[in-house]
Amino acid sequence: QVQLVESGGGLVQAGGSLRLSCAVSGRTSSNSAMAWFRQVPGMEREFVAGLAWTGITYYADSVKGRFTISKDNDKNTLYLQMNSLKPEDTAIYYCAARKLRVVERRTSQYENWGQGTQVTVSS
Repeated sequence: QVQLVESGGGLVQAGGSLRLSCAVSGRTSSNSAMAWFRQVPGMEREFVAGLAWTGITYYADSVKGRFTISKDNDKNTLYLQMNSLKPEDTAIYYCAARKLRVVERRTSQYENWGQGTQVTVSS
């Protein structure tokens, strides 16, 4: 069993920055892929960024160049640095992990999820 706990969300003005953290514990493997997703009420959860076992990163077109995903293996923590935030980035952000090493953009491919952290960007 893997536990994921997100933190770092909050209210920020457009153009500002936030860094989300996802603490990983339990039966973890360094050889798995992790990702960030986000969801607006009434909408489907969407892929934001992913980090493969190889270290290769993947981003949604809407955040490319503004968000950076990274992982500190010593701290067993996944991060999402979000810069140049826009009101349309407002959502609940979720951390996810899967057993396999490659990044998938479909929510169904991830076995473990955090509880989410709210990010609100004001205009």
